[in-house]
Amino acid sequence: MNWLLEPFEPEFMQRALVAGTLAALTTALVGTWVVLRGMTFIGDALAHGVLPGVALAFVLGFDITAGGAAGAAVMVGGINLVSRRARLAGDTGIGLLFAGMLALGVVIVSRGGAFSSDLTGFLFGNLLAVDPSGLWVLTASLVIAVAGTAAFYRAFLVLAFDEQKAAVLGLRPRLAHTALLVLTAAAIVASFRAVGTLLVFALLVAPPATAALLVRRVPAMTVTAAGIGVLSVVVGLLTSYHAETAAGATVGLVAVVFFFVVLMAREVALRLGSGWRPR
Repeated sequence: MNWLLEPFEPEFMQRALVAGTLAALTTALVGTWVVLRGMTFIGDALAHGVLPGVALAFVLGFDITAGGAAGAAVMVGGINLVSRRARLAGDTGIGLLFAGMLALGVVIVSRGGAFSSDLTGFLFGNLLAVDPSGLWVLTASLVIAVAGTAAFYRAFLVLAFDEQKAAVLGLRPRLAHTALLVLTAAAIVASFRAVGTLLVFALLVAPPATAALLVRRVPAMTVTAAGIGVLSVVVGLLTSYHAETAAGATVGLVAVVFFFVVLMAREVALRLGSGWRPR
């Protein structure tokens, strides 16, 4: 019991646990739709797209969360513009924006001095240094994710499986797609200070992908993804404390490892002819 409880005695570890849990719940809600719609590349692009705004805000002395929100807004607008106007495959335009925004962020940080440490902080975050204001941002993001999912649930559900049917039913698939991008960007912006722009992507994709191996119904997938995400945070923090590894990176790694463990377990069950199938 000491092995389990001792790491969470310091106040900073308690804040890290709360922050990680809030981030895991938010990314599970949004990430379920991202995985169902096959939008993981867009999620990755948005995770990197916040970097120029964060870097510029840091160099100019502004709030980096506001800078991240501005960067995400530019990225969402760019993705919508490219998908509607450019005569290119959707992933080509997203790839261009992804590379361009990441490169721009690195250039801005390099011009501002202290390049290595600042860029590392932006990319990987510092889960153990989350302050009360960061917890409020994460809480607000969770509220937005819940409200957005409730408001667009039917549109998201139909859009995830048949975009043409969504249009026929009058569910405005373009608006729903933009709303999902905004929710994804909000989750990333709120979480990047805790787990970093790279590792928030792991929480956005890995728990919902793992849940998709276990269940089929969307509500069950969301709840399962949330449980896996929270478990990843707890196991990751425990592991990082005892192994003296980076907390955020360990949480992200644990989330991905869970996916492969479940995948291999499912394959073994199928090969043994257990008849088990996701429900």
